[in-house]
Amino acid sequence: QVQLVESGGGLVQAGDSLRLTCVLSGRTFSISTYVTGWFRQAPGKERELVAAITRSGSDAYYADSMKGRFTISRDNAKNTVYLQMNSLKPEDTAVYYCAADKNVRSTSRNPAEFDYWGQGTQVTVSS
Repeated sequence: QVQLVESGGGLVQAGDSLRLTCVLSGRTFSISTYVTGWFRQAPGKERELVAAITRSGSDAYYADSMKGRFTISRDNAKNTVYLQMNSLKPEDTAVYYCAADKNVRSTSRNPAEFDYWGQGTQVTVSS
């Protein structure tokens, strides 16, 4: 079992920045064997990929609307994944979830392919 705990969400104004943090843990857990990603879900909408990062952290993949504004990174020594969000827009308002999976391709955009999830953190961007 792998546990994921997100933090860093909040209420901000359009144009502001936030950094989300996800700490992973588990018995005999080795973060370097897991692809990790951030997804988000707005009310009435499906959960969508924000960004994913490879096991080593050498490559990252983003949804088109987040490219250039969001940056995913990871620190395997700290079992932690980050999402730096800049130039936030009201349409970025959603619950943001951290996800991990041992077997998923790092280019996957399908939330069903990720086995482990955090509880989510709310991000609200006011105009």
